[in-house]
Amino acid sequence: MVVIVLENILKKFKGVVAADIPYLKIEDKEFFGLLGPSGSGKTTTLRIIAGLTKPDRGRVLVDGEDITDKPPEKRNMGMVFQSWALFPHLTAYENIAFGLRLRKIPEDEIKARIKWAAELLQIEELLDRYPHQMSGGQQQRVAVARAIVLQPRALLFDEPLSNLDAKLREQVRFELRKLQKRLKITSIYVTHDQAEAFAICDRIAILNKGKIQQIGTPEEIYNRPATKFVAGFLGVTRFIRGKVVEILNKDTGQVLVETEDHIVIKATGNLQKISKSSNVLLVIRPEHIVLAEESNDNVFEAVVERATYTGDAIDYDIKLGKWNLRFKTPANLRISPGSVIKVRIDPSRVVVIPD
Repeated sequence: MVVIVLENILKKFKGVVAADIPYLKIEDKEFFGLLGPSGSGKTTTLRIIAGLTKPDRGRVLVDGEDITDKPPEKRNMGMVFQSWALFPHLTAYENIAFGLRLRKIPEDEIKARIKWAAELLQIEELLDRYPHQMSGGQQQRVAVARAIVLQPRALLFDEPLSNLDAKLREQVRFELRKLQKRLKITSIYVTHDQAEAFAICDRIAILNKGKIQQIGTPEEIYNRPATKFVAGFLGVTRFIRGKVVEILNKDTGQVLVETEDHIVIKATGNLQKISKSSNVLLVIRPEHIVLAEESNDNVFEAVVERATYTGDAIDYDIKLGKWNLRFKTPANLRISPGSVIKVRIDPSRVVVIPD
């Protein structure tokens, strides 16, 4: 079992907070993501876990053992870097064997471990090649093989796919997910790419300015963002400012919100954080809006301002009162700019957060 816990962690660089984490627990065999924009503290947090950066205060625990003062080589964690960091003068085989030889592993065992890793990652035919003779995806697999042959307690990934093109990145991220589940090893994955984190990770921590904004499954953080930052960082999001005028259902959290221009919208919120008369933001995404029929509730008139053809769909910018929103239709359904349409905003999906 490998459970990783951060307690009361603080790290500053020249007075600027890079990581401020009161508590974070990563479960055994979990694929955990650290997601956020550049400068949010993702890599600093990962480096603290790896032992490459020492925190100003706090503790790193693995299965209850305090490893805060242990050097990286004593932590037995495999790390895959953004640049892959392969030695250009060594073949793939020698790159993978490098860490094993530093640990004075017998050659017979080195051969057996490399054979196992090469088969697992399907790189048997690459073992005699040098890095310049391999594609980016092949180099990435070699870097992962180099990490897993050490039989680490945990695997740490620092944006390992950022140097790959979009199509290859999509393919490799599913391979990493499959590999982690097969190895059943606790893993931590740093990325700024939402789609990447959602495809790979069991749970995700959203970071901003060194602080964790929210932790949850991809579904939880996308469908129920806790803060404006989280809502704005994930997907295409529009915000409407208003005030809660009525609590409709305490069990489901359904409320009525009156906007600043006196439009009343039914939505869903966390009643532990909002109450009647609270100033709030409505979090509205394109998938929350559909063309409506007269009989539906939460139906409003809007003006189409722009239509953008995207291949499989058409994106529309619409004006609802004074608010700019977006929604989509199939590509075969065209609405001309300037048209007045009726749209329905799904009250079960629109989220209310404190303003």
